[in-house]
Amino acid sequence: MSSTRTARGTASGKNGTWRNWGGNVSARPAREVAPASVEELAAAVRGAADEGLRVKAVGTGHSFTSIAATDGVLIRPHLLTGIRRIDREAMTVTVEAGTPLKRLNLALAREGLSLTNMGDIMEQTVSGATSTGTHGTGRDSASIAAQMRGLEMVTADGSVLTCSERENPDVFAAARIGLGALGIVTAITFAVEPVFLLTAREEPMPFERVLAEFDELWAENEHFEFYWFPHTGNTNTKRNNRSAGPEQPVGRLKGWFEDEFLSNGVFQAANWVGRAAPATVPAIARISSKALSARTYTDTSYKVFTSPRRVRFLEMEYAVPREAVAGTLRELKAMVERSRLRVSFPVEVRTAPADDITLSTASGRDSAYIAVHMFRGTPYQAYFTAAERIFTAHEGRPHWGKLHTRDAEYFSRVYPRFGEFTALRDRLDPDRLFRNDYLRRVLGP
Repeated sequence: MSSTRTARGTASGKNGTWRNWGGNVSARPAREVAPASVEELAAAVRGAADEGLRVKAVGTGHSFTSIAATDGVLIRPHLLTGIRRIDREAMTVTVEAGTPLKRLNLALAREGLSLTNMGDIMEQTVSGATSTGTHGTGRDSASIAAQMRGLEMVTADGSVLTCSERENPDVFAAARIGLGALGIVTAITFAVEPVFLLTAREEPMPFERVLAEFDELWAENEHFEFYWFPHTGNTNTKRNNRSAGPEQPVGRLKGWFEDEFLSNGVFQAANWVGRAAPATVPAIARISSKALSARTYTDTSYKVFTSPRRVRFLEMEYAVPREAVAGTLRELKAMVERSRLRVSFPVEVRTAPADDITLSTASGRDSAYIAVHMFRGTPYQAYFTAAERIFTAHEGRPHWGKLHTRDAEYFSRVYPRFGEFTALRDRLDPDRLFRNDYLRRVLGP
């Protein structure tokens, strides 16, 4: 074949078994390959095709769906890392696909540059994050994929394809959130801007007040989000806006106490108790919703956008039309209150403006994201099933990397350009080299 490195020892499990971060998905690939160059990756793709094996790439495994699972060849991109080039005139940066977002953030900051928006986790690789539609919250700034200005990928025949708004624009429109169905991304070009500061204002707020004032809170803040604690009428809100400074980060001791001790350590212990004794969950929720006090701080943007997530969980997230968010949340709250469910994790609510990416959850419409979580090891199916019934009644679009039960027939109704994507897939991967069970369900055979 080639000098491509076989990486059997990098599986996140034993005896060659790969597991995702949430622990709910596992796979036993025929082999793992860690290419150190685009040429090696292309050779691995051609070799797998010759052997009749499917091919999937996986980053850090932060998807809760089986989007990266395969019994064929599993591509590990951790040797394809680093910045290829910075174009200060165009204000773009081209980065290898296996680069973790946290390393990209640090490298950009050293160059006085920054992405415009971020999700709240920065462990993922850039290709994994964009391919599944990872996003933060923003009134005007959209997902990480919407900040892409070009990409390079290896297609099913082993050739290298580059695309942008000017070069292969039809591929670019879809491949920014390509689900791993069109090829294996090897490099991404992002738009960047000069590094900037954000001032974060975090404070508790009653659930009904947040919903009553939601449009105002959204309009007045560049980045607004909140967390509602089920079994309570309490939320914690967060408003992030650009600042001229000065930099005033959270103090080291205070940051450790609130972000590590309370938000991770104590929260983990509370979830252990709730899992062992579900009847205690409502009381724990009332305490948790009041544990964090209001605070304001100013720091480099990525340090404000992101936060540590050490408590493992499973998650479902749907994008609904932004104007439907209040009604959807009231239905969700009413469902929890009339049920026997015990939900120990807060519900996260964020927004994104409409974008032009074919299968983006915000494609063609201003969106609000509602994410439900359950502590790992706690039964989640009843809660997620009931929540999904509410989300789909509002024509919700599930996050591609988070749990859902929707199929191609549903997506063909809620994505007006769904047919464009599947037609492009037929052209780029007619033999379905990049297929797996998840893609068969969501894109059809």
